[in-house]
Formats: sequence, C-alpha cells, structure tokens
Amino acid sequence: MLKIATRKSALALWQAEEVARLLAGNGVSSELVKMSTRGDEVIDKPLAKIGGKGLFIKELQKGMFEGRADIAVHSMKDVPAEFPDGLMLAVVLPREDPSDALVSSRYPSFEALPEKARIGTCSLRRKCQLLEKRPDLEVVDLRGNVNTRLAKLDKGDFDAIVLASAGLIRLGMESRIAMRFDPEFMVPASGQGIIGIECRSADSETREWLQPLHDSLSAVCIAAERSLNHRLGGSCSTPIASHATLSDLKLTLKALVGSPDGVEVIRSSASTDLGDIADTDTAKALGEQVAEELLQRGARRIVEAIEH
Repeated sequence: MLKIATRKSALALWQAEEVARLLAGNGVSSELVKMSTRGDEVIDKPLAKIGGKGLFIKELQKGMFEGRADIAVHSMKDVPAEFPDGLMLAVVLPREDPSDALVSSRYPSFEALPEKARIGTCSLRRKCQLLEKRPDLEVVDLRGNVNTRLAKLDKGDFDAIVLASAGLIRLGMESRIAMRFDPEFMVPASGQGIIGIECRSADSETREWLQPLHDSLSAVCIAAERSLNHRLGGSCSTPIASHATLSDLKLTLKALVGSPDGVEVIRSSASTDLGDIADTDTAKALGEQVAEELLQRGARRIVEAIEH
C-alpha cells in the first residue's frame, strides 16, 4: 500500500484523494498521511519573508526520507525549481485551467473595480501584474487556505481577491469566480493548474505504479516553465511568471519578470517545434532561451535587487 504525504488544507486533501482514486483505478491501494507544514502554520507573515514556497513541501519531503510516506502530492506552482538529492518529480497529472481568477461579490470584472480598490493576494507575481495595469489599486498581502481567504473577502476586508482558477474549480467553488484573467493579460505561475507527484528516486517499484498517471502534455509544458525559473534563479520573493502552450507539436513559452510594485516589467516569448510529445529536452532548452532573453533585457538587475 502506498502512503501519500499531503498537507491538511482542503485543496491539498482533494489533490491527494484524486491521486488515491486514480491509483485505485489501476489496482494500487493507498492511504493518506496528513502532515502540517510551516507554510500552513505561519499565516500572519508574507511568504517571501519566512522562507518561500518550499515551506509547503519540506515536511512532506522529510516524511519520504524517513519512510513515513512513499509519495507526496503537490501543486506544482508551490514546488521550488530543484528537488533534494534522492527525491524526484515522478509524474504530473493533466493540467486544469492555469488562469488566475478575480473573486468578488461586488464587482464583476477587473475593469469594474473602483479606484483604490483593496485587493488581496499573497503572490508578488500577481501584485506586480495588477499594479502594472492599475497603479491606483491597494494590493494587500493575504495568506491562508482558500476558505480562509474567501471568509476574509466575505467579511468585507477586501473589494476582491485573486486566486488560482484551478483550486476553486477542484473545490467545487467555480461559481465564486467573477472573472478569469486571460493568461495573456496576467501570466500565470510556473506549473499553475498542474498536480505533481514526488517520490524517492531509487524507489523503482513506486515509480512504475505511478507511470500510468503521467500526462505528457503537462510534462512538456512544465519542463519549459520550470527550466526558465531555474535559469533566472529567482525565489518566491521575485515576481516571475511563465506559461507554456502546445499546439501541433509547436511549443510556445511566454514569460515575464517584474518589480513587485509593477513599475518595471520585462517580457519575452519564443516558440519551438518538438520532436514528439515527450520531448522535454527541447522544452527545457526553450525555457533557458526565454530566460536568457529576459536576463539580457534587464531581468538580472531586477532579480538581484530583490534577492539582496
């Protein structure tokens, strides 16, 4: 029986249960091992100031190293660019809607928000792009799980909040979405909408059990996005966005790096032809190519200024 490490939030549990359901469909039994992470416990401080997105997965990774779990299920947008030695990304599932969603009970769209509207988000990537388009907005840090954030919105603390469309869809809360941002308008985070399964690199039996769950389309897209993030070398304190799409074996990657206040935003995009749907090497090369162009246009200065 596979032991699945998961965070305790409603969305994390949904994702782990979905993996358990898919495994059961292939004759593999499993059980959930619920763990608390520092990222979940400390919600009164900006994520960038307490160690970044990696805080959501370190306890799960520790559980695999110690044998308390065999695999861990992650939202790939929360996973750092590199895995610890001995662990690996085994498979990724089909991508859900990668867009960001405006959630508001008072305003039907981004354009309808009044001047100086109070917007909640914990993402510097979202803050950067919101302020680039509307410098008048008051973008306020908002931490906590989906239900916690929605409760603060409903209490009147914010005029609107921004969440990932995928999370709301998976939790059956799609009706809360007032407007989905077109990925051209607000570029998503690397891996947004994709569930990934991590396991021990040496555990060949578990990797074999997981393989039927793998989605090649998601894999090739996320390979490009994560390659770009890795080359840029930014952390969760750096507003980096990337979104890859595939059409007839032509992979396109669009990305940006910006200052948190949205004053400076650098964009780049490129396309390449893949040899086949599983051609992740070409996808990674595309990510590096777009990252290099961003760096040449001034992204290195932005990243270094923020990191230091």
